[in-house]
Amino acid sequence: MAETNKRKLQAKLESLQVYGDTLVGWDENTPPNETVDADGNVNPSHRGFGVSDPNSPNHRVYNDPGVEALRSQLRQHNGIRGLEICEPHEIKRAARIFHRDGFVVVRDLLNAEQLARWREGCARVLGDILSISGQGNRKYVTETGRLPHRYSYGTSSASRQMLHDSVWASMIDLPTTTPIVKEIFGSSNYRVWGSGGDLCLPGAIEYQHLHSDGRDAQHLSENRIEQARLLGLELNTDSLGKFDVPTQKLIMEMTPPTVTINFLMCDLTWENGPIRQIPGTHTAQQSPPKPADEPEWMKHSTLVGALAGAGVFRDNRAWHGATPNLSREVRALPNVEYAAPWRSSHGFKKVMPHGIWETLTPHAQKLCDWIKADPDVWPAGASIMHPLASKRAEAARA
Repeated sequence: MAETNKRKLQAKLESLQVYGDTLVGWDENTPPNETVDADGNVNPSHRGFGVSDPNSPNHRVYNDPGVEALRSQLRQHNGIRGLEICEPHEIKRAARIFHRDGFVVVRDLLNAEQLARWREGCARVLGDILSISGQGNRKYVTETGRLPHRYSYGTSSASRQMLHDSVWASMIDLPTTTPIVKEIFGSSNYRVWGSGGDLCLPGAIEYQHLHSDGRDAQHLSENRIEQARLLGLELNTDSLGKFDVPTQKLIMEMTPPTVTINFLMCDLTWENGPIRQIPGTHTAQQSPPKPADEPEWMKHSTLVGALAGAGVFRDNRAWHGATPNLSREVRALPNVEYAAPWRSSHGFKKVMPHGIWETLTPHAQKLCDWIKADPDVWPAGASIMHPLASKRAEAARA
């Protein structure tokens, strides 16, 4: 039986794509909210990103009554009303919305060739992830510390990044994105931190909990203050010659440590797991509400209406989360992550092969000089994909 299921899965993976209807997903044998530890043990005490959704349907079945009820609710309410979507040439407007809301959607960042190339890459790598047989009668291995049917390209990689793949690397410096990133940072002296992105299969019936991608230490270094000056901020001082509290807050608000662009491989609809973003939360110091306390409007604060080829520029501090994918389509959001000009090289990992770096534009080479490996040195774990953290660790050590 296991061998038969494996052959069926392999046949489905051969035709896998990350847009339009697909045969993958909707594994009724994977219970709601189940997650695994580094070795694949089910429901460990530490769940990581696998925080349970107390309101999820009871069965991972396309036409289950609970799924149908959730589908009806999403059809009526899902999506930010009046979502502003910019054109690539609206550089200052895009930056203004980004700094106001903590994110901005920009359409047509990818041309037809770039979109097709990234779709192929996303499907190819997803095929690698899903090719590993699940435990018991489950179709798939759930990624360590995540909810079922949700994967991260970055954390599924043994190097924790995707910059060993020429498809991801080729999207670092695009004529449609670079001017906006420069405007957001007020400088061209930012760096690439990494690249990855998340995806959800059809049948990801749970809401992912709201979260931020990292905390801001809120330290006003000289380099951070200089970036604020380059942005043209009015910096006021108190009677002692120090920045007053509103100015300190403004500097930190306008100089995010990291800016991520997530690129859309398919149109975001009310049904296929559109990302949700909570406007204005990039300045919040309190934690997001837990799933049981999250209000309905936050669950429905999603980017419905953003189309394939668009991108979401995100301040990583803003609250966001994945939503149920009740469709038959894979929702993939590959990304590139940029570090602010005021950050030092501390913490950057050499995850990009030198040969990949040599193919980049001069500007992209400058952006990646802190993460490129030396010639003839292959980054540890690069190109090895596995849902389980223990297997990734083995690959990285090897």
